[in-house]
Parts: sequence; C-alpha cells; structure tokens
Amino acid sequence: MSIFNYSIPTNTDSMENLDKQSKYMRARERVDELKKFYGNLTSYVLVITGLALVNYYTNGFEYMWFLWAAFGWGIGLVFHAIKTFDLNPLFGKQWEKRKIEEFMKEEDTTDKWK
Repeated sequence: MSIFNYSIPTNTDSMENLDKQSKYMRARERVDELKKFYGNLTSYVLVITGLALVNYYTNGFEYMWFLWAAFGWGIGLVFHAIKTFDLNPLFGKQWEKRKIEEFMKEEDTTDKWK
C-alpha cells in the first residue's frame, strides 16, 4: 500500500463543484419564486372569497364592492405571474440572456484587435 494512493483534486473537479453549486442556487431561487407566487395566489383566493361572503351577508350582492379589491389585487397578481413564469416577451429572462451573450461576443471580437 502506497502513501501516494490518493487523488489530488484537479481544477476541473472544483469547476464541476462550482457548477453544481451554481445550478443548485438557481434552482433554489426558482423554487422560492414559485412558493411566493403560489402563496400570493392562495391568499388572493381565500381573502377575496371571504370578502365576497361578507359582501353577500351584509347586502346580498346589491352592490358588489368586493370586486374592487379583487380587481386591484388581481392586477398585482398578474404582474407577479408575468415575473415568476417569465411571460414578458420584451424584457424577460430570455431577452436578458440573449443580450448578455451578445455583449460578451461583442467584447470578445473587440479584444482580439487590441
């Protein structure tokens, strides 16, 4: 048995580990975003349902004031969904990724001539 029978961590091992950590952190952030959105959606459904019941028992839907709260909160919920599910075609995450790659490529081409 030799004392030299161990593996020395290589640069690729540390890079793979960093890549795994990076993927884990991005996945964790994504899960947190989804949890926040679904928490917001659940709160919306429960609170608006409660307001609708209060509205019904106080004046029997003669004037449906709870719809103002549903509309206002609903607008916020739509924007939260757009952000969470990357539904913005103009300035979403895919656009950001394309722009970053474009600028990196542009920088690489300009550096070659310096």
